[in-house]
Amino acid sequence: MKIATILGTRPEIIKMAPIIAEIDKRGIDQIVLHTGQHYDKEMSDNFFRDLEIPAPDYNIHVGSGTHGKQTGLMMKGIEEILMDEKPDIVLVQGDTNAVLAGALVCAKLHIAVGHVEAGLRSFDTTMPEEINRRVADVCSAMYFIPTEDSAINLLAEGFSRKNLIITGNTVVDACFRHLEIAKKRGFGEESLAELDIENMDNILTLTMHRAENVDIKERVTSIIDALKELSDMNIIFPIHPRTKHTLENFGLFDELNDLEHVHIVKPIGYLDFLLLTSKSTLILTDSGGLQEEAITLDVPALTLRYNTERPETVAAGGNILVGADKDAILENANKILNDKEFADKMKNAVNPYGQGDAAERTVDAIEKFHADGLLEIRAPEDIMTSFTRKMAQITEDITVSEFEAKENALVHMAFGEDKMQFPADDTNLKGMMITYDKRE
Repeated sequence: MKIATILGTRPEIIKMAPIIAEIDKRGIDQIVLHTGQHYDKEMSDNFFRDLEIPAPDYNIHVGSGTHGKQTGLMMKGIEEILMDEKPDIVLVQGDTNAVLAGALVCAKLHIAVGHVEAGLRSFDTTMPEEINRRVADVCSAMYFIPTEDSAINLLAEGFSRKNLIITGNTVVDACFRHLEIAKKRGFGEESLAELDIENMDNILTLTMHRAENVDIKERVTSIIDALKELSDMNIIFPIHPRTKHTLENFGLFDELNDLEHVHIVKPIGYLDFLLLTSKSTLILTDSGGLQEEAITLDVPALTLRYNTERPETVAAGGNILVGADKDAILENANKILNDKEFADKMKNAVNPYGQGDAAERTVDAIEKFHADGLLEIRAPEDIMTSFTRKMAQITEDITVSEFEAKENALVHMAFGEDKMQFPADDTNLKGMMITYDKRE
């Protein structure tokens, strides 16, 4: 078996590192393809070396550009490599243009796609990420899903439960794995010392880069006004170049930089940043991945967005959506800083993304699908049989797999007393309302 992995951005590399390491550990043939969607020194071979994974076998150096141009160039480069390498499955992660390009190419070449972190939905189609993740799911053969809620999203869209594997999120694996690497290799302490901050016990780590925040002057001004009043915090702001440019155009950069408690620094390397966030009292962010890392590291997060494709972090109690609203930011930040019971509740929120074995579960599932011949994408050889879609109230003591065998059926959805549940093979259906396909 040969597994190919397509990467394009730093978050993809970080989250796929545990899976790449697990594939390597098992001696499975693999190739890693880097689209070069983003380029900086963090994405060089040194970054892969820091994470203790092999450097990419291919880099197609796409660079930046419009969504259409970038995606088209990626598809051309990816297609040429995959036609030559002929992998059994291609893994894509998340919701970037590299995910979109890789999934589309594989669908046309009849190569199985495994979508890592599948099923996330913000239900905001103005976000390019939402389009990318939805298209990738349409093209995929295996879905490696972080939570039951994400699995239910896919069930509601008509995907078969047979291809949905709830693994947890590799962000947990990555945080644990990479924090150990950082400590072992001496990352963090020197970089944090260079910030020249007297009190490192009251850190607020800030990240802000999304267009819906930084490109709208009223919103970014509201956020900055909130930061002004959080003067008891040491606010460390590794600033994205695009964010800096926008703040300068709005005439806001110097105003923010002049605040004594705000420390604007150049982007920090991943391992250093991971240590910084682990030492933080509070995280203020509009990043998707940092919402996951925060709850994994037991750090309360306030998210500068009005929706999120990580609602599990909010439901668990480790994350609060505050948008760009000054009053909401200050109210919740002050509760975290001044109400120990409230802060402890956020810190102790149960992580919805698992215990750090997502990579192992993912590779286990791939090996099983391969052994069962389920990775082969072939035209149908049997005449299609008809089926009827039905609903039923289950009164007997019976599991999903038992019901399917008895009725020659495929269960889609299962509804308990107050919510929809994921119908795993061993789920007992007694008392539930279900929908299913009855084969004739």
